[in-house]
Amino acid sequence: KLGYFWAIFEPVLGTALLTFIFSLISRHPPIGTSFALFFATGILIYNLYQKLSGSLMAVFEANRGLLAYPLVKETDVVFARFLVILMTYLFIYIIFFGGLITLGLAHFPHRLDVVLLAIGAIAALGLGAGLTNAVIYMLWPTWRRIEAVITRPLFFLSGVFFIPSNFPPTMRYWLSWNPILQAIDLFRVGYYSNYHSQVLDVPYLCMYIAILFFVAFGAERLYRKHQN
Repeated sequence: KLGYFWAIFEPVLGTALLTFIFSLISRHPPIGTSFALFFATGILIYNLYQKLSGSLMAVFEANRGLLAYPLVKETDVVFARFLVILMTYLFIYIIFFGGLITLGLAHFPHRLDVVLLAIGAIAALGLGAGLTNAVIYMLWPTWRRIEAVITRPLFFLSGVFFIPSNFPPTMRYWLSWNPILQAIDLFRVGYYSNYHSQVLDVPYLCMYIAILFFVAFGAERLYRKHQN
């Protein structure tokens, strides 16, 4: 009955719960002094990717009625869903981080341009992964269950709970291949003035997004030709 309020309340509640649990375990977060801010810079960014990659997977099946109209193409429903989710999470970010700043639990981002770049990067990763998942799912419905199992460890390997720069060089090297971790680290570099990442590689992140887009939109194009 609360309707769209749940879209905002769910990620906020998850962040608050993690903040409470970890504040009981440790006295200080890995960066700064606010557990709420540290986890918000991780889990809220990761949730945007997860929401996009998961919701876009079923976008063709959920919009079969719209796709019956000749003027509506597959990419139309993909970008429509993408924009709705992205705008929702931008609204969540404004409310959550604005609330933390108002309560004195956070400060204004050190580099707002870098923060926005990180949000754009994680949104692009979600769009590319979601569109790729959508094409695979239409050809092989079992993929939805397999993808959920394969991507589950990403929540623990993407820097939501930790700072990758604190790990030994070998561990940092393997973690740095995770583009989601790169986007979260980029967000934290932009938000915290005293954080300098040892794993952040923006050219790699951009290259990964470009390749992912090539694969995703190429697969969508081939699928559309196959349907026609």
